[in-house]
Amino acid sequence: MHPQDKIRNVAIVAHVDHGKTTLVDFMLRQSGVFRANEEVVDRVMDSNDQERERGITILAKNTSVRWGEYKINIIDTPGHSDFGGEVERTLMMADAALLLVDAAEGPLPQTRFVLRKALARGFPVVLVINKIDRQDARPEEVHSEVFDLFCDLEASDVQADFATLYAIGKLGIARYNLSDTNTDLAPLMDTIVKRVPAPTGDPKAPLQIIVTSLDHDDYVGRIAIGRVVRGTVREGDKVSVIGADKTTDAKVAVLYNYEGLARKRTPDAGAGENIAIAGIEEVTIGDTLTDPQNQAVLPRIHVEEPTIKMRFGVNTSPFAGKDGGKYLTSRQIRERLHREARKNPAVRVEDTESADQFLVYGRGELALAVLVETMRRDLYELSLGNPEVVTKEIDGKLHEPLELVVCDVPDSYVGVVTQRLGERKGIMVNMGNPGKGRARVEFEVPSRALIGFRSEFLTSTRGTGLLNTEFKGWKEWAGPMMRRTNGAMVSDRAGTCTPYALFHLQPRGEFFVGVGAPVYEGMIVGEHNRPNDADVNIIREKKLTSVRTAGKDENVALYPPRVLTVETAMEWIDRDELVEVTPLNVRVRKAVLSASFRPARRENAE
Repeated sequence: MHPQDKIRNVAIVAHVDHGKTTLVDFMLRQSGVFRANEEVVDRVMDSNDQERERGITILAKNTSVRWGEYKINIIDTPGHSDFGGEVERTLMMADAALLLVDAAEGPLPQTRFVLRKALARGFPVVLVINKIDRQDARPEEVHSEVFDLFCDLEASDVQADFATLYAIGKLGIARYNLSDTNTDLAPLMDTIVKRVPAPTGDPKAPLQIIVTSLDHDDYVGRIAIGRVVRGTVREGDKVSVIGADKTTDAKVAVLYNYEGLARKRTPDAGAGENIAIAGIEEVTIGDTLTDPQNQAVLPRIHVEEPTIKMRFGVNTSPFAGKDGGKYLTSRQIRERLHREARKNPAVRVEDTESADQFLVYGRGELALAVLVETMRRDLYELSLGNPEVVTKEIDGKLHEPLELVVCDVPDSYVGVVTQRLGERKGIMVNMGNPGKGRARVEFEVPSRALIGFRSEFLTSTRGTGLLNTEFKGWKEWAGPMMRRTNGAMVSDRAGTCTPYALFHLQPRGEFFVGVGAPVYEGMIVGEHNRPNDADVNIIREKKLTSVRTAGKDENVALYPPRVLTVETAMEWIDRDELVEVTPLNVRVRKAVLSASFRPARRENAE
């Protein structure tokens, strides 16, 4: 058991892509976690496949490093606002926050979100201004902006007196001053040891452990991860598990702590340690593990309410079961969704009036898209309705969630972005010009206006704009709002796409399918360039005559189709459409497949 006064628990928080996972890489390297000749991948903490593909942190993770006689427990948290639930519960395992801010971009919406949570817990904060080697870096201005943010969030005088370091995360360098010439992270590690307080809690008091996350191991079963708030836990101890509505007895079968990237078995752990316990099957996030003779419950973990909901259902298309899916039934889908809700408090699942459909609530489209992509890779097949916002009634009036939208765009695109968000009930609240030919514009926009807006934003700014959002609160319902402007091209029969049909339909819109793709009646094969839907024959072949043969044809030049992902398909669909998700394909379709029974597309406002 490590001495309590030699333990430091720190959470690294930042906006997405500000470099915290890369910085953790070098903290691990320079503290001797890896052998000198060991081959290590970049962003070693991003162990999940989707994290490596998307380049973002999705799940909070624990690790630890040794610095002299001190043990520094590090919690790497997600940087995207859709995964804010991970941040809120894992901050309970820390005693201070290491705030990373990009030296060029400065504080962004998620910076405000994570800093507000850290300040609310009374944490001291160490500021690291990262990427000072960027050509457009402005570290002094960013330092002033962060101080203004502390004042805006009503930080205490002690918290506002934060330590500041300057870093180049990708090179493993941290400095006290911009003029320093050292080439390692020693200043950062020394500052953590000096500024982060040792954990409190009496190791001799009755046991209390808060469970902040869950894991699973094929050999030892469910693993509860949390923090020893007070007391000492040992392998073989009997504990009481105090849940939301019942208390059960259990036994600590295996006890782990964190050493480097690995969980190491340990005989005991005292107050202030971050631990993992195997052998307790009936445990959920927020439960308290306590001494059976002195049952004292800790406050349960509460995360902010979800703002987006979406219908998950059984795949009912003609291609159901033909794309490698293993789990197809409503029972299997329901069990998987409830399993997700148990380990992620930011996700909520409700049954609907239909036995084969479920309503899933989440923080944002990306969070739900990651869940669907995970299920797809686990060989689930399902259909998805279009995302909708969660509403609530306040003082007898209907309210909807409001987002703070920060757009970082070249000066020449400020007008078009303002126009696009104005059409979606957006109100400009701030505008600044950090220089280098770019402007930063802030809007307050209803959350439903942002469904499907990201792709339109990238198109409008020719891929040069940056869009960030933060949940702002609740606002009275803003009334009807424009939805997707273009209709869909819908296949009117089953078959296989032919070059001849695609070539002649090409002027009518953009396709989602290519030559040889199988289609069925009611499947959406492309986006129409007009507001109405168009039923098309995409399997038509050229008729043979005595003069022309199948081999004698004009040159067929086809544009490549737009390949839909789970995320882009969710953004694109309208209220009368569904996304069909299988292990091999993502398709979009009409909810009513038959053209004779399908109503015409309604107006593009709700």
